[in-house]
Amino acid sequence: MLTVSALARRCGLTRSTVLYYESKGLLPRPARTGGNYRSYTETDARRLEQICIYRKVGVSLEDVSAALDHPKAHAAQILERRLAGIDAEIERLRGHQRAILRLLQQSGAMKGTKMITKDKWVAIMRAAGFSQDDMHRWHSEFEKEAPAEHQEFLEFLHIPADEITTIRRLSREGQLE
Repeated sequence: MLTVSALARRCGLTRSTVLYYESKGLLPRPARTGGNYRSYTETDARRLEQICIYRKVGVSLEDVSAALDHPKAHAAQILERRLAGIDAEIERLRGHQRAILRLLQQSGAMKGTKMITKDKWVAIMRAAGFSQDDMHRWHSEFEKEAPAEHQEFLEFLHIPADEITTIRRLSREGQLE
């Protein structure tokens, strides 16, 4: 038997997240001990581990519930719909990439000015919700789709030449850190 804290630790979650999933019906209400503590079973732990897997790939809580409660009927459809959503998000980001490239090409006259730096750009990307991994994928896609423009963009950010060389090499190798 597991307490809510032990279950949360096992799955790498906070206690409040486990309680939230319970309140939403994703986890069944557990039995209570004599001291009125929640007592989760191994079955509950396996269900929470499945919830975590679905959540890590961005499946909504409503869809997680459907996938767990009716796995044969819904799981594949839900995952296919999520994959289509990811494809749409990638296309949206590629659109952003193309728009940025157009802006950079139009602002060729601003090349010599130092309006934006690497640090400012990273801050903007973070504020827009990009994680470190998202930014790495962004650089890799930029390098793959438009290597000359990627070089030009990195220069626009006033990044030193040796760092640009490293960023581009790691982008091509998919190992940007």
